[in-house]
Amino acid sequence: MKDTYPIIFFDGECKFCNSSVNFIIKRDKKKYFKFAPLQGKTALDYGFQNNDKIPDSIILIQNQKIYKYSDAALKIALKLDGLWKILYVFIIIPPVFRDWVYKFVASNRYKWFGKYQHCMIPDKNLIERFLE
Repeated sequence: MKDTYPIIFFDGECKFCNSSVNFIIKRDKKKYFKFAPLQGKTALDYGFQNNDKIPDSIILIQNQKIYKYSDAALKIALKLDGLWKILYVFIIIPPVFRDWVYKFVASNRYKWFGKYQHCMIPDKNLIERFLE
């Protein structure tokens, strides 16, 4: 992996995931993160698609390490502007408990929030933040 910037991989068809990406973008004024949908070529190049199965997790690649589930969410919060950094205190909770909550929401995300037919297309103001 040759990531020179942190990459957030997200489910591009999930309405909740797209809202989460927009939330991150608004609170990442330094433009620290880049984004790529899990349905795209970049995710395939990184090996995140397995038999067309999209992971039920946001994935963060940062400093050549891969973070999934609640670890990814907390690492992302740590880099956001404002008080969102304090959420990182939840890292003290054992991952088995944090990830259970994360996986419960992730497994219900389409039912609760809906699904797009296609991945979102960033507008011209955001295009440089997306890898595809």
